[in-house]
Amino acid sequence: MLLDDEIVRLVGIGDRALAILSEPGRTITIRLHTYLPSMGRVSIPAYVVYHNDARGPPCKGGIRMSRHVTLEETTQLAEIMTYKNALMKLPFGGGKAGIAADSQLPPLDKEIVMHEFTHEIKDELFSGAYVPAPDLGTGPREMAAIFGETHMRESVTGKPVGIGGLPGREEATGYGVATVAEHAVREFLNSELQDVTIGVQGFGNVGSWTSRFLAEKGAKIIAVTDAKGGTIERSGIDVEGLKKFSAEHGSVDGYCGKHLSNEELFKLDVDVLIPAAVGGVISSENASDVRARLIIEGANAPTTKDADAILAQRKIIIVPDILANAGGVVASYDEWRKGKSGSRTKREETFATIREVLLEVFDEVLRYSAEKEVSLRKAALALAAGRLLETMESRGWM
Repeated sequence: MLLDDEIVRLVGIGDRALAILSEPGRTITIRLHTYLPSMGRVSIPAYVVYHNDARGPPCKGGIRMSRHVTLEETTQLAEIMTYKNALMKLPFGGGKAGIAADSQLPPLDKEIVMHEFTHEIKDELFSGAYVPAPDLGTGPREMAAIFGETHMRESVTGKPVGIGGLPGREEATGYGVATVAEHAVREFLNSELQDVTIGVQGFGNVGSWTSRFLAEKGAKIIAVTDAKGGTIERSGIDVEGLKKFSAEHGSVDGYCGKHLSNEELFKLDVDVLIPAAVGGVISSENASDVRARLIIEGANAPTTKDADAILAQRKIIIVPDILANAGGVVASYDEWRKGKSGSRTKREETFATIREVLLEVFDEVLRYSAEKEVSLRKAALALAAGRLLETMESRGWM
């Protein structure tokens, strides 16, 4: 559970509310039995978890496709979405889906898996109980497969623009991370982006767009890694060149003729570290080696609880995931709402909304943190839990 005893005391969460928040409201376990051209007959585990739908329905959260997906991970991610949506004041519960299939499947195989998954959860989609979006291993193409089954624009977000997707949604999470990073550098390092060095772990959707937006703002990104390795350039990496290299080689490893491991990245002498890939990468084993002064969590749960305590003792500031990477769900709310109304928007308007919402909440978290003398993570979770408690009380759950 994300809430610790200190947050429970701060918010005044009673036993009944705590019991409700301590476990998922509903869990769906599925087996996808299908034929994939590259693999033959397969049986793939899949999950949908609704952690809490007090502020919904729908429950909102992406579909993760990875051979490492488990029910435990999906449940953790659904809980994160509960607090992220509440922190952003969105009318969504927290949900998540996971498909235990290789994220590197050929496009046709992925499409078949998504169609089968959509068929299995069609009642959740048609009822509006769950509204998915892209996550690790999925993207607009997979969301288009869902829309192809439902023909309801509001049933899924992160779709291609041509079928009702929101301009800027693909870039939204990365734009939000970059926006929060710029604000945090000014607030905590008393600097501008041009004057700090940045390391980015992960170069998928979130990491690549974060790097691009930061570079456009004049930031010096000196190191980037992905699952296969990475690269370092003290004078600053050409992000556009890196994107082309990654597309051609399937990795950023070795760009500029230099190799950098993920382990080396976390030990690197940078001002800002942005973990933007998967969870649990900063742990008790490497937290003592982190040299960055500021961590912006672009990924969900990249820092373990033990590591969080170590970093706090070392006075390293962490902007938590439920704030730093919430640009995606803010944009998803706009796409969902406009899917119902049929209205349109522009990419710049999407970015303006993300910036306005994230910076307003950032300042709210900052004030709470200073007032209560707690970390940004505890401040963000306490504010989110307070909103949830108020909603549960107003719905007669308490």
